[in-house]
Amino acid sequence: MYNDEKNLYHYSYRKDGTERPEQAQPPVVETTYREPWEEPKKKGGKKNSAALKMTALALSCALLGGAAGAGVMWAAGGSSGNTAEVQVSSREPVEVKQVAVDGQTKMTDAENYAANVNSVVSINCSATTNYFGQTVENASSGSGFVLTEDGYIVTNHHVIDGATSVKVTLYSGETYDATVIGSDEDYDIAVIKINATGLQAVTVGDSDSLNVGDHVLAVGNPLGELTFSMSGGMVSSVNRPINVDGTPFNMIQTDTSINPGNSGGPLFNEYGEVVGIVSAKYSSYSNETVEGLGFAIPINDVMSMLEDIMTNGYVTNKAYLGVTAATMNAQMAQQTGLTEGVYVYSVEEGSAADKAGIQPGDVITKVDDTTVTSMEDLSAAKKGYTAGDTATFTIYRQGDTLTVELTFGSEPAQSTSQNDTVQDNSQSGSGYYDPNDLFEYFFGNRSGSGSSSGSGTAA
Repeated sequence: MYNDEKNLYHYSYRKDGTERPEQAQPPVVETTYREPWEEPKKKGGKKNSAALKMTALALSCALLGGAAGAGVMWAAGGSSGNTAEVQVSSREPVEVKQVAVDGQTKMTDAENYAANVNSVVSINCSATTNYFGQTVENASSGSGFVLTEDGYIVTNHHVIDGATSVKVTLYSGETYDATVIGSDEDYDIAVIKINATGLQAVTVGDSDSLNVGDHVLAVGNPLGELTFSMSGGMVSSVNRPINVDGTPFNMIQTDTSINPGNSGGPLFNEYGEVVGIVSAKYSSYSNETVEGLGFAIPINDVMSMLEDIMTNGYVTNKAYLGVTAATMNAQMAQQTGLTEGVYVYSVEEGSAADKAGIQPGDVITKVDDTTVTSMEDLSAAKKGYTAGDTATFTIYRQGDTLTVELTFGSEPAQSTSQNDTVQDNSQSGSGYYDPNDLFEYFFGNRSGSGSSSGSGTAA
């Protein structure tokens, strides 16, 4: 214990912890500290006594505080049987309600998942390729969602492209062989079918009603292994034009976590409705690592095409020109004496372009009010039209600029068109183009519907 005598604090205990008997205390020798350069001060009993009292009081407080702290630590971790109390929550687990998707009721994320996970599927594809006599089998995976209860499923074109075998796994674990009904590379959509009935189909929403800041969820199979995972985020932008491997898309931008294997899966709004088809993610851009840049195809842009594929096996109302063409960039235009735009190699007889008077050697520079400087521009412009729509084309022909009215045709069922995919031979190599090669490249065939010496793209 601590004893207080003559206003001084000192220990009074033996090593074994027992107190000493009361006894006379030795006299206290008072000392005063001073710096070496200071003159000795005269003794002032009262001042020195007051300073000593303050010092002693501070020391006692420190000792008492240390003892108190030691007491707390002992109570928490001592060996006398006392232990700190562990706080345990008494909250009852929250049961997720099975809420029906009615387009009117906002859902929690857990309710949204419970309502829709049975409509999401895992897709695994294999493709057999022959390399120099050696058979090589490649595997890929993606996601999809049930569009109708009798087994029609939506995914991306790039998920099933080139596949020789497509298998679909439901949330229940059942696996089915799937048949590819049809797809469209331009819009990166595909419809496959499994032989099943009574499936839980999604509810299709209105992607045009999305606002920046709206909460959205993606459910799919990231990495092809983490099946039926859900990630959430917000709509970062609507109607965002991006280019994927040379093909322009009008996308919903989101910061929802999207990874390989998520492709083809649904993007849900807060009401549990499908508003987009997850399609792409940027992980880098111009040598910069990026995060939070995911994209989904707006469901409104492709819903009629999906129905068309289900009925006809392909998109019957896609706007079609009937030309073979390629980009005429600025350097090529300067070397050939033409103008920047899309150079027409050949025109199909009886096609929309033929009926409008477009000829081989023309350079398309504008569609209505949209300037065209590349095949990507022409592809993007065409996506705003369907078969039967009319547009004004501005073309450059032999030094003159003129306009023609063109009514789009529909793409043939067996068209080999890789519509609007850039095959830009003009941009390969060192960037230098021999004028003689260019002349042959662009003017080798001027007869109309015949094949061109160049390797253009059908449109």
